[in-house]
Amino acid sequence: MIELVRTNDPVVISFIEALLRDAGIIFFVADQNMSMTEGSLGILQRRVMVEEDRLDEARTLLAEAGVADEIRDA
Repeated sequence: MIELVRTNDPVVISFIEALLRDAGIIFFVADQNMSMTEGSLGILQRRVMVEEDRLDEARTLLAEAGVADEIRDA
């Protein structure tokens, strides 16, 4: 899987999860449980990972939804 987004904003993560789920793109949110380790300070960012063969489709989807600024550069 390839990193698509890295953020510590739970609203952005939730929105991206909904977009990807609705588009049928398989994804994984890495580091979700790290907040317990860091003490819930929101310092550590979560990563949204997608399958490599759907990366371009996922980037286009996020751009069309207005969250292109959240996309990680390759």
